[in-house]
Amino acid sequence: MTAPGRQKVYTLLVELGRDPADGLPEGSSGAALMCYASGVSEEEAVNETVAVLRQAGMVPLSVSVYGTLDERLAEGHDISGEERALMNRALTDNAVIVAQVTPFFEDGEGAA
Repeated sequence: MTAPGRQKVYTLLVELGRDPADGLPEGSSGAALMCYASGVSEEEAVNETVAVLRQAGMVPLSVSVYGTLDERLAEGHDISGEERALMNRALTDNAVIVAQVTPFFEDGEGAA
């Protein structure tokens, strides 16, 4: 999604390590966050997301970028109405939206 101010919304997958104050479930070794972040560029969206997560006491280890709505549609991604609504909210609010948190556990189990 693109706004007149050249802002776009990027879909990001952020892998987190652990910190005592991160709010992740006890026993988890980290988590994956699916985020929608607005930015004039991919770099700005990634940097803003990492900054917001660090400010929230989380430990971002890596960020994978899946692109903008148009890029994802061009790649054949099926994007639900709910996902589009979250992207629109990120654009309207010039924000980072965490859409999903999947904790990691040492035994390989994840919880949605």
